[in-house]
Amino acid sequence: MTSLAHLRNPWDGADADRAEIWEMLVRRDIEAYVEADWERVADDFDGGSFIAVDGAASTDPDAWRLGYPGLEEYRERWLHGAAQDVARALDPAADFAAATFLDGIELERDRALVHKRFDGPLRLQDGDVETLAWRTIYLCRRIDERWRIVGFVGFLPPRPAPAPAKRVPAGAAQHVTAGPYSPVLEVDPRRTVVISGQAAIAPDGALIGTTVREQARATLENCRAQLQTAGLDLADVFKVNVYLTDLAEWESFNEVYRELMPAPLPVRTAIGCQLLPGLLVEVELWAAAAVVA
Repeated sequence: MTSLAHLRNPWDGADADRAEIWEMLVRRDIEAYVEADWERVADDFDGGSFIAVDGAASTDPDAWRLGYPGLEEYRERWLHGAAQDVARALDPAADFAAATFLDGIELERDRALVHKRFDGPLRLQDGDVETLAWRTIYLCRRIDERWRIVGFVGFLPPRPAPAPAKRVPAGAAQHVTAGPYSPVLEVDPRRTVVISGQAAIAPDGALIGTTVREQARATLENCRAQLQTAGLDLADVFKVNVYLTDLAEWESFNEVYRELMPAPLPVRTAIGCQLLPGLLVEVELWAAAAVVA
């Protein structure tokens, strides 16, 4: 009998209801499916009220259909799919476990709305790989002192990948002596993050480094840390302003910048100026997060 006892229930000891729902929809569901053992999960359903909608891999609700008007129809589909997947998959228990996510459990009294996602590879015995990529929204109720599934909207398509927040437009070009920057970027402004100028200063206020290369690295890492507080990284940056006390050190800065800043490179401006005592470089930047359409 397949056991996934090694999987960690994220709600254990924190929320008994959510922990019970996770056990039902993740661990027990996978263990039963890879054994094609319906009896193992039969009591997880409320047969008298069960109904399920087939989302037909479509984002258009008009395409959804009453796929399973009762539990018996779903049981037949479940057993057929389990037998097929077990017969052809290399390690179905491991792959389904790795690809299963509960993205949210909303509770209100004895009702629950649960978002489940499959996102990962299913390795086949013939060497091929299929992609598990669909979503299910479960409706659950607490009946006779336990949580049960009363219905779902299933076989929904995966979330669309977010469109890039920045791109270099076709035909953009610049002179042959240009440094590591883009001449122009198109930017989606719906979620813009701006950080104040950063320098090579540690959290305790101590200066980091005595050369432009040392300070450039520390400064850009400080920029990265600030962006990460907003869920972004250097790859999301579209505009950079660099301030140097000595523009003759521009290439020294660029050596570090090329190493740390991913493509497509941000647009950029460099300015020679006086900075606070001990500082050789300061950087401010703007970033934009990708947004799902």
